[in-house]
Amino acid sequence: MESESQLVWAMLFGAIGLGFFTYGKKQKAIVPLLTGVALFVFPYFVSDVYMLVASGFALMAVPYFVKI
Repeated sequence: MESESQLVWAMLFGAIGLGFFTYGKKQKAIVPLLTGVALFVFPYFVSDVYMLVASGFALMAVPYFVKI
């Protein structure tokens, strides 16, 4: 990680991902479950803070728009 802000954003998205994962597992809903896993993993692959924030917010919006 390059900066403190990147670390903070990664921790925030990881915590939100934990919420999505827990909800998806309890409700047996695949979209929130996979979104939670994606929110856990993607900060390891994104090095720019602005891309981290943009892709994190985009991932958080996925369960709202995708209903399976």
